[in-house]
Amino acid sequence: MAEVATSRTFSATSDQLLVVIDPVARRTDGESVRIAKDVIGAGAASAKVCLPDGPEEFARALARRGSRRPVVIGDDRALARAVTLLHRQRELADCALSLVPVGGAVSLARSLGVPTGAVAAARAVLDGAERRMDLLVDDSDGVVLGALRIPPLGGTARVREADGGAGRPWLRTCRSLVRTLVPARPSGSVSAPEAGPTRLRVEVDGEMLVDLGQPVEGVSVVPGASGTAQIEVRPASVGAEASPLLAEGRTVTVSGAHFRYRADAVVSGPVGTRTWVVREGAWGLTVPAR
Repeated sequence: MAEVATSRTFSATSDQLLVVIDPVARRTDGESVRIAKDVIGAGAASAKVCLPDGPEEFARALARRGSRRPVVIGDDRALARAVTLLHRQRELADCALSLVPVGGAVSLARSLGVPTGAVAAARAVLDGAERRMDLLVDDSDGVVLGALRIPPLGGTARVREADGGAGRPWLRTCRSLVRTLVPARPSGSVSAPEAGPTRLRVEVDGEMLVDLGQPVEGVSVVPGASGTAQIEVRPASVGAEASPLLAEGRTVTVSGAHFRYRADAVVSGPVGTRTWVVREGAWGLTVPAR
C-alpha cells in the first residue's frame, strides 16, 4: 500500500540477519539464490541461513529468529507469506523485512521498490533503508500488500463467450487454464451463483458505493494516499461501457453473493462478506537508500 516516511537505514557491519530461502526459489533459479546468499554472507556481520522445505518450516524459522532481521529470498508469494506470519505473530510493527526477489512472480516486489536483480537486491539488504508502508488487513487476519481484486463470477464469462467466443480458441484455452488454477470448492460449501453478473454490496467508510441492485463486473482496491485506499467498482453494462464508481477510504466492506477475491497473488474464498481496513505504516520493507 502507500509508503510513509523511511525510518532507519541499515549497516552491513552491525546487522545480524536470518536468511530464509523459499523452496520454490531454490527450485526455479538456484543460481540467483546462490549469488544473493554469497553477497549477503560476504557483507553481513552475521547471517544465519535457513532452507525450509515447506510453509510450516518457513513459519518456524521466522518465529525463532530472535533478534535477527529476517531476509526472504523468494517471490511475491514468499513475501506475502512472511508479512502474514509476522502480522499474525503481532511482530510486524517492530520488524523490518528484507527481500531478494527470485522466481517468476516478482511484479509486486518491483512495485514496492525492491530491485529484481539478485546482486542489487542483496546489496539493498545490507545497505538499504527501511520504508514503512500501509497494510490492508481483513477480518480473518489476512493481509494485502499491493492490490485486492474481486473478479466477475462464471455467469458473466459465459454470457461473453456466447456473444463473441466463437472463432477464438485462445479464449477457451485461457478459461480452461483459469479453471485449472482456481482451487476447487470443498464438498458441501455454498455455491456461488452460476448465472448472471456479480451482485455485491460495497461500502466505503460506512457509506454505500454500490448495492445489490446494480450488477458489477468487478471490484478493485489499490494503494491511495497515506492511510487510505482507492476503490473502483466497474458496473456491468449492456452495449456502451458504464463509467466506474470511484471512492477513497480506510474501510471497505464487500458482501452479497458468495465471491472469491485475489489478494496480491493469492485467491481466497468463496465468502459472503469481508471487511478490509487500512493500517497506516504497519510494515517495513528494506529498499535501496536514496
